[in-house]
Parts: sequence; C-alpha cells; structure tokens
Amino acid sequence: MASALPLALSLLGTFASAYPLTSGGTQKSAPQPYIAPSTQPPASIPGGLPATAPSSQSSGNVNSTSGALTTTGAKGLCDSCQLRPKHFDGTKTHPYCSKTCATKKTNGASNSSGSASSNCIFCHNRPKYFDGSKSHDYCSKACAKTANTHKKGTLNNSIAVCQAPGCTNPPHSGGHEYCSIAHKNLGENLCIMCMQAPKMAHSHFCNQTCADDAESKGPMIIEVPYGHSTFKSVADQFKSSWRHVGSTCPTVKQVYKIVTPKTQLASYNAYKAAVESRGQFVASGRSEGNENRRWHGTRRVCNLGDKGQTQFCNSTTCSLCCIIRTSYDITLWGKKTGWGRFGKGIYTSSTSSKSNDYSHNDCKSNLKAILLNKVVVGKGCKMLQDHTTLTTPPSGFDSVLAEKGGSLNYDELVVYNNDAIRPSFLVMYEA
Repeated sequence: MASALPLALSLLGTFASAYPLTSGGTQKSAPQPYIAPSTQPPASIPGGLPATAPSSQSSGNVNSTSGALTTTGAKGLCDSCQLRPKHFDGTKTHPYCSKTCATKKTNGASNSSGSASSNCIFCHNRPKYFDGSKSHDYCSKACAKTANTHKKGTLNNSIAVCQAPGCTNPPHSGGHEYCSIAHKNLGENLCIMCMQAPKMAHSHFCNQTCADDAESKGPMIIEVPYGHSTFKSVADQFKSSWRHVGSTCPTVKQVYKIVTPKTQLASYNAYKAAVESRGQFVASGRSEGNENRRWHGTRRVCNLGDKGQTQFCNSTTCSLCCIIRTSYDITLWGKKTGWGRFGKGIYTSSTSSKSNDYSHNDCKSNLKAILLNKVVVGKGCKMLQDHTTLTTPPSGFDSVLAEKGGSLNYDELVVYNNDAIRPSFLVMYEA
C-alpha cells in the first residue's frame, strides 16, 4: 500500500496540470496573451518605420456572452475599428463593437467624397486618411498622436511619447521630445501638408505636388506641429525679439503657416526680383531683395487661431482675417490711428513686444494673435525722427528703417508698396 502511494500522487499531479481549476471548482481555459490595440490609423510611415495595423492573424478576443477568451480572429473584430469584438446582443452578432464605431463607419463612407467634413478632426486642414476601405478620423499618424497628447494634457509640459509620427516609444530621458536622433530629425522636418515625407530644403513641403496642392486651396492656414523645426524657428524668433523691459515673454501656443495663393505670391516675387536687380543683395551675402521676417500686430474679431479654429470670418472689421486672406492694403492706412510717424505705409517691427502693443482681441479668447511677415526691405533709409508726410520711400531707397534712439523706443520697418509684404505665419500666444 505504501509503495503505491507515490504512483497515485504522480497520477494526481498529471491530472491537475492538464485540467486546472478555478477557485470555484470550474474548468479554466489556458490564459491568452494580451495584445495591446494600436491607437494609430494604419498609414504608412516614412523612414522605414513600421505601420501598426489590425492583424489578419487570430488573436485573443473577449466573447460578448461568456466573457471567456476566444480566438475569433479578424472576422470577429469590429468592421470599423478592427480592434474590439463585434457586439452580440444575445440573438445576433452586429458588424460593429458599439454605436460609436457604427456612426464613424457611416460618416467615413459619406465623407470619402471630399466634402468639408472629410478633413482631419484635429488639424481641420488636411483630408482624413482613407486606407482603401474606411476613412479614419485623422489625416496622419502624426495628427492622431498629437491629438492624443493634447487629450492627456501632456503637450508643452511633459512629453509622454516620442513625437515622431508612428512611434510610441518613450522619449529619451532628460526632457527630450524624441526617442532617438533619427526620429528627432524625422519629426522636425516633415512636410506640413501631408505629414508623411521629409520637407525639401528651404520649403515647407516635401515636393511640388504638396506645394501646389496647398496653394490651390489657399488662402488658408495650416497648423505647424509642436516640435517641428518651423515651430521652433518662429517661436524662438518671437521669444528672442521680445525686448520690452519689465515684461515677461508669453508662451507661444500655436503656430500656423499661412498659405498664399499663387497669384498673390507671383506679384510679391516679381517685386522682390525687381528690388534684387537694383540692389544686388545676393552678391553681398544677403537674401534676395534683402527679404526679412518682421512682426505685425492687428485686431482680431473672431476666434481664428484658437485651437481648431482655422476658418476665416466674413467681418470687414476683422483685420486679421482680411490680411491673411488678401494680404495688406495700403489704401486702408490711417483708418485706425489717423496718422503714421513715417507717413502712409505698412508698418512692421523686428521687436515682437512692440507689435504686441497693436494686437487686440474683440472676441473672448485666452490667446492673442500676431503675424510674422516676409518683407522685401531692399535698401532701407535709416531715420531717427518722424517724417509724417512720406507716401513713398526717399529717393534711391526701397523702405524706411526707423531706428530706436530718436522718437522711437523700438524699431519700425515701413514699406510703401502692397507687393513688398506678405503674411507668412500666424502666431498664437498667451494673452
């Protein structure tokens, strides 16, 4: 009897390992591996990054009736999100996991025709990504991730994930925004239109197709992602040129690229070429036509520039929308102030805090707006004292450079031709 006891125990152990029991004595199925669902739309990613898409392989899913794990595979997943199991109401299995996904699928099919509602729900500028069978909420993985970061309240504070499109790795320690140098270069230099490929040198777009596509839809504004090289360039200029003593430079919250139609750009470029031919600035190491970026503050009646607000208003008193839509109009000079220190011209400044004095909200907003413009300076005539009767630059000059030290505490640049200036960026900052 004693010699048979080890054999009985061995058989009992074998039976127990093959048929494990729960605490209630019922049979328990073998645990299935957990597969975290991807929160990114299945778009291709430049630079060789893998795109996360719902797998066609069988995976563990929760049965809607028993709660037990099954291996239903792709056929058992929601037709819309491809992440959660289809809803089972006790009688039949529905094609979607929830009413939310059913609504999204219906809206996605109707939006694929290119209507206004087919734009990305985050940037509102680029069309939603269509993978051949369904339309996603966002235009790209970059927008999807940025939107998710906004929801978590981590943007501009503590970056939770690498800011490169499609990457969910944590950023490198020490307050960095990317997990690696490669992803840093990728994220900072994407085309702001398609957000899929690196932009060309000295351009905001990856190729002429994207540039033409943007210009054909202009005038419009495109939000520049936080962490992008263009965002940093504009925000750094705003901060470094805030010179008012005793005031703290406010934080830049959003930067928008202003897309100007080809016809408006053509007249500006023609004027720049004419100024260059006279001054030969490129030969002396400067930009063509001695082009520079200068600030201009103005009145905002609507909420253009606030998060998600990219549509122009129709008010003739909203100077911000009017300037972005049709550029500057020197015939409107004097309507607000009635005079100008240097006559009838278009005034800008290299000092952001000076232009901030002219930025006014006639709307409820916790942000203020300022424009960063490209201006053909050409040969500037330096002045220290007021010259209120000017209607053109002094003979032999293309603009007036009003310098600090005379009647001014901060500089001003004045041009007297509509084609000497175009708005380039809309910058939103804390009021």
